[in-house]
Amino acid sequence: MRIFIKILLNTLAVIVAAYILPGVAVYGLLTAIVVAILLAAVNAVVRPILILLTLPATILTLGLFIFVINALMVMLVAWLVPGFAVLNFWWALLFSLVVSVVSFVLYGFAGEAK
Repeated sequence: MRIFIKILLNTLAVIVAAYILPGVAVYGLLTAIVVAILLAAVNAVVRPILILLTLPATILTLGLFIFVINALMVMLVAWLVPGFAVLNFWWALLFSLVVSVVSFVLYGFAGEAK
C-alpha cells in the first residue's frame, strides 16, 4: 500500500511541475503515472552508475554536477515515454528541481496524515 501512495505523490508532483513549467508537457494522467514510475526506476538503476562514473566532476564542482545528472535522467525519461516532452536541458533541470520540491512538500503532508 505504501508504494502506491509514493507513486501517487510522485505522479502529483510530475503533474504540478508540468503545469508550472511551460517547457514541459505531460499529456494525460496515465502518462504522468508512467513518468513517475520510470523516473523512480531510472533514478534507482541508472543514476548510481552515472554518479560513480562522474565522481571526479561531482567532487570538482562540490556536488553541483548531480543537478546535471538529474536533468539527464529527466531527458532520458522524456525520450522513452511518448506523451512526455521536455524542450531542452534547462527545462529538464527546472523540472527535476520542481519535482523534488513538490515531492518534499507532499511527503511532508503525507507523513503528518499518518
